[in-house]
Amino acid sequence: MRRFVQSFASADGFPADLPPAPADSLVEADDRYNIGIRRSASVILCSDEGIQVEQMQWGLVPRWSKTPETPYTTVTARLDRAARSRLFKDAWEHRHCVVPLNGYYKWDRSAKPAIPYFIQAGDGGVLLVAGLWERWDKGEPGLSSFTVLTHANPAIPAPLVADGPVFLAADRWRKWLDADAWFPRRYLLNMPQPRLEAYPVSRAIRDPERDDYTLLERVDASSAAEDAWGNDEEDDEDE
Repeated sequence: MRRFVQSFASADGFPADLPPAPADSLVEADDRYNIGIRRSASVILCSDEGIQVEQMQWGLVPRWSKTPETPYTTVTARLDRAARSRLFKDAWEHRHCVVPLNGYYKWDRSAKPAIPYFIQAGDGGVLLVAGLWERWDKGEPGLSSFTVLTHANPAIPAPLVADGPVFLAADRWRKWLDADAWFPRRYLLNMPQPRLEAYPVSRAIRDPERDDYTLLERVDASSAAEDAWGNDEEDDEDE
């Protein structure tokens, strides 16, 4: 997962127990159709003031980093390794978050050339992704950033590789925000995953400056492949 969508027209698709203030913040945020690394996104977290929404940079920067950057790939964190990773261990123990999204892009690399797909909930609802967040404050201004937890997920439709974000059920997302001592890995491994659907989209998603609703338009898979012929630039998007 390297690009995703946040565009919420109303609060209708949010969990029933999401308070009005953060729900309004999500609806009022700018529509984003191509959120990539080091771009800002809406993240749900729990603070002393209660549940709220913050804009954070995608790509976690550890608080021990000397600069507000990292040479490591931190947009995602593997569920089976995050608790032991120097990059994510502190956030795993203390700072959980939820990333709401309409869906995300994933490449079918069994096709030559690769074809991008858009994955969304089968019922068209909002997807809630388990994440970790961090606050870097060794300079001015400070930086809030986050990562998305990933794991094997058989709900991802073929021909795509069955691996992706860890989704939270609409009636269980609040517990994930509580980072007190418990068994978070077991909790996520036993989390029911939503039914997903996927369809091919244009390779225009590769352009980080392209950010409009037309990126979600369905295209014929063969057309998407034909669009790539003659383009010698190798795609650099990971799963």
